[in-house]
Amino acid sequence: MGDGATGVQLVGARLLMDKQDHPPVAVRPPILFGGALVLAAILEALVPLGPGFAGGNLRSNAVGLLIAVLGAALFGLAVSTFLRAGTNVPTRQPTLALVEHGPYRISRNPIYIAMTLFYFGLATVFTSVWALLFLPVILGVIHYGVVLREEAYLTQKFGAAYASYQARVPRWL
Repeated sequence: MGDGATGVQLVGARLLMDKQDHPPVAVRPPILFGGALVLAAILEALVPLGPGFAGGNLRSNAVGLLIAVLGAALFGLAVSTFLRAGTNVPTRQPTLALVEHGPYRISRNPIYIAMTLFYFGLATVFTSVWALLFLPVILGVIHYGVVLREEAYLTQKFGAAYASYQARVPRWL
């Protein structure tokens, strides 16, 4: 089943790209995480769950803030590693190099781990039960709608080099 406009073909569970040079992700990850936080804030205002906005104690707020800061730091490190390697970060742009150093030695997806830590940290600081309830859905979309599609794209683009990287470095941790 082909789509001439994007050059994407679905063959079983595998995506094959014939004209586009970027992964056919279902959603851009920053939009997914950011949109979920906005929706959670709206729902917290309309149908509050738990102690309410920023209703945690000092200790839980400090832990949440620490997790968010660690996520932001990992994000900065992962993005700067991509940029130093001369490749693009946004999923709608081509991947120009296979990056295997820095945080990419430990995980194939440090940017998504960073976004998850940042999101979880903010949800904790703001004591947003809604944001926490959305997290499994977000992670499912990231896995099935983004990561698996990126992996198919990178396999096609980099072949054996990417297969070797997959064998050495775990998807997550």
